[in-house]
Amino acid sequence: MNNDKRPPTKGPRRSRPVTPSRLVAFEVLMAVDVDDAYANLALPAKIKEFGLSSNDAGLATELTYGTLRMQGFYDRVIANAAARDIDTIDLVVLNILRMGVHQLLNMRVAQHAAVDESVNLAEHMASLGAVGFVNAVLRRTSRHDLEDWQEFITKDISNTDERLAALYSHPVWIVRALKQSLEAEDRGEELENLLASDNVNPRVTLVELPGFVDANDEVEGEPTKYSPLGMSLNTGGDPTRFARVREGVVRVQDEGSQLAALVLSRHHEITPGEKWLDMCAGPGGKAALLAAEATLGGAVLTANEVIPGRSDLVRKALAILPDVNVVIGDGVDIGLVQPNTFDRILLDAPCTGLGALRRRPEARWRKSPKDVGDLTALQAQLLTSALQALKPGGVLAYVTCSPHLAETRAIVEGALRKNQKVSELDARSVLSKVAMESMDIAGDSLSVQLWPHRHGTDAMFISLLTKSE
Repeated sequence: MNNDKRPPTKGPRRSRPVTPSRLVAFEVLMAVDVDDAYANLALPAKIKEFGLSSNDAGLATELTYGTLRMQGFYDRVIANAAARDIDTIDLVVLNILRMGVHQLLNMRVAQHAAVDESVNLAEHMASLGAVGFVNAVLRRTSRHDLEDWQEFITKDISNTDERLAALYSHPVWIVRALKQSLEAEDRGEELENLLASDNVNPRVTLVELPGFVDANDEVEGEPTKYSPLGMSLNTGGDPTRFARVREGVVRVQDEGSQLAALVLSRHHEITPGEKWLDMCAGPGGKAALLAAEATLGGAVLTANEVIPGRSDLVRKALAILPDVNVVIGDGVDIGLVQPNTFDRILLDAPCTGLGALRRRPEARWRKSPKDVGDLTALQAQLLTSALQALKPGGVLAYVTCSPHLAETRAIVEGALRKNQKVSELDARSVLSKVAMESMDIAGDSLSVQLWPHRHGTDAMFISLLTKSE
């Protein structure tokens, strides 16, 4: 990654303006690199700011997400076509080239249009000297198709992990972590399918909050395969076009996240008066589903969030739900302050997010092995606190959006070793009762690991724990 974070230097403007969809994608890519923005937040804001049509919004989305997902591979192509190291290319020019390469190799854009539009963007956003460079690099790139470039880029890479990392545009350390997780299930042969699935646009899935939606509500979509509350928008588009989404009774939520919340809320019948806790509630998606389930059963949910700004998001997410207490506090302290208090606890622990690389492609380039060490220390502390806050006989769901073994089984097994009163429940059995169809859950543990290539969900990990007196 080029470390030059200078703002764009505008060259002389041409009479022909940049197409709005390309300008939006370029500005989002720059925001991701310069401001550490999240594409899933920056892109919708830019689409709204520019007032893009549905078709233009679709093009901007593909340009943004496709370029981010395949950035590692494209950088190798660019370095070869430019005969220069990537770190020597100005960031503005590099992002223009990445977008151009994506159009040439992975989109149905005519070669002349992909090159011409990129050159036009360079004339508007880069220095005058960069225009010829962009033109030359993209014309060299266009002489070969995707398969040719894949073969050329990987021909001298003998290590299998490194080859897959280059081919599927993942850092090597992530490839190895995913491989270890699959091998723990005796499914190591699925690695290439998993990596490929990280580079595919995920479907938009919705959740209908129970108690708020009935059969007469009209939201176009098909029932999800597994979640009893989910719908899939296979046609894509902006889900806020539906009134019930705008009202907040139908939410955008991955099917895996829905199942993680339901495995806890439907583990056993709710007794009125139960106290529930969402320990790390921000931004509030799972908290909303839990609150709806709790309300129907006569339970009360407390939603805790340590970051004040994210607690505001939680309040907004829970605004239509009655009697939900949103508090700001460090989850690490809850167990000491409120021991043996809650009947059900969701610990959706902060994690690397390696299970959602389809939706947050920039995460693969931002995370490092050091992040795993920092996060696992926090995860262990949070789980210790959650177990202290759990009533004897209560149920705790430890959930991460990461399949990394250090963040999943290692954390659970560490808690089991430290506390003889803690035991693991059969999350797979509960999932089999919640899910609409049978799910292929591999391995021999009691926990659940979902996968994008196998289940079409984010790679959510779910473990259920309880403790005795």
